[in-house]
Amino acid sequence: LLALCAGLTAIRLAMEGRIELALGAIVFAAFLDGIDGRVARLIKGQSKFGAELDSLADFVNFGVTPALILYFWKLNELSNVGWIAVIVFAISMALRLARFNASIDDPNKPAFAENFFTGVPAPAGAMLGLFPLFAGLAAAEWGLVTAASLLAWPGVSALVLTGAGALMVSTLPTWSFKNFRLPETLLLPLLIAVGLYAAFLVSEPWGAMALGGIAYVSMLPFSLRSY
Repeated sequence: LLALCAGLTAIRLAMEGRIELALGAIVFAAFLDGIDGRVARLIKGQSKFGAELDSLADFVNFGVTPALILYFWKLNELSNVGWIAVIVFAISMALRLARFNASIDDPNKPAFAENFFTGVPAPAGAMLGLFPLFAGLAAAEWGLVTAASLLAWPGVSALVLTGAGALMVSTLPTWSFKNFRLPETLLLPLLIAVGLYAAFLVSEPWGAMALGGIAYVSMLPFSLRSY
């Protein structure tokens, strides 16, 4: 419920032109989405009700809100075309979540499939859809005027938003990281990389979020190969 409040507040902030605060609210909602299942298991509070509420919150927070943020930012300049991109992304999110819910109790699912999602998951899809905004804000802060202008072109947002929607409804297997086991030889390098990324996230949040999107997309071929 707290994540849902954050997502709805992000819409209001975007309508008021406070785009950076709206993005912060979405990132906060994604953080809460990442820990809600773990908290439920910790307090032994798992339930069908909670799972359904989680999906409804995901649709609002990661399907409707990011698309509207982009619409209030730049997509409105494309009029109907921009709104079509918003609808395509939101519908893709709804279809992705419905497919996920329907497949939870599939008795024919192989055991190894538990380590993979079908298509890009909801929070990742939202972050990918918001990539032009993250990268555009970072470019503006770094004085990269040409890059910032290109990323601010509404056509870029429309293409990226539509592409992110296509990745969500695709059958591409993506790592879930739920039962991820890292070889001991890679543990120290990973901890160092996480520490560096955390420092980058604190000092340059928009650049770090854009880099995270690039890193995630670059992992997709390896996820397919692993599957």
